[in-house]
Amino acid sequence: MSNVSETLKAVQDMADEAPVTDVTETFVQWQALLGELKEKIAARFELHHDPSTRVWETFGAEAGGPRGSLAGYTGPEVDWMVHSWVGDPEHGFVNLHLTVWLGPHVRVPHLGLALLCWPGGWFYLDSVPRSSLVADGDYYDRYYAPAEQEWLAVREEYEDLSWFTSRAGFIRGSLSPTAYCYSMPRDERHLALVRRLMHEQVDRWLGWVEEAGPVPAAERGALAAADLAVRRNIVERDPANVMGVRYFGEQVTDRLVRALWGGDRSLPRPS
Repeated sequence: MSNVSETLKAVQDMADEAPVTDVTETFVQWQALLGELKEKIAARFELHHDPSTRVWETFGAEAGGPRGSLAGYTGPEVDWMVHSWVGDPEHGFVNLHLTVWLGPHVRVPHLGLALLCWPGGWFYLDSVPRSSLVADGDYYDRYYAPAEQEWLAVREEYEDLSWFTSRAGFIRGSLSPTAYCYSMPRDERHLALVRRLMHEQVDRWLGWVEEAGPVPAAERGALAAADLAVRRNIVERDPANVMGVRYFGEQVTDRLVRALWGGDRSLPRPS
């Protein structure tokens, strides 16, 4: 039987109710982890830094206050990749992302990774589906069924994990059946779990890309449109955007949100 509990509080409430805590040590470890994963991805794909996001390479306070970095990439096989972080690690909050949205030449799920301190730990990883998992049983069997046993084993073994239930129904509906979305202690055992799961996820995902057959040309336009709609909706409806407004104001946060989904991109989308 699973011992996993549940976290129902909003991100801002978790941050507000906790004592001020310097989470720089965990932040540095998680920056390094996402850097390693980005290197794996960059070794497989041709990627170009989109000029529209260069303004966000560093923003906010120089040190010791709210600040961040955001870089968007695209390429022949990658519609939009984002490597970003935002927060104030010296005062207990930081949010890091590495997400890859593939082009419409394949139907491989997109890759979603996120890490957060508030000041407790939190992690998310998922294979964002590009087909209805209920209607397309073969798609489920190919990309999700093989992960079921590992997903259940983690829930059973790690009793200090707390399933994060978003207060936004839309966000709850965006998770696949094998998504990881947990609050956790920031101790060595749980940090090692996150490292293992994320490396395994990226390795598995890269294997899917290599094995994928092509999407018929006539179907690619509709797939690209659906991908963009999903990405934009998830980014714009993310409840954690409230922390950006708190740190940087609504105008800057709106621009950051647009950068996250590629609303101001300069380079073309892959065909």
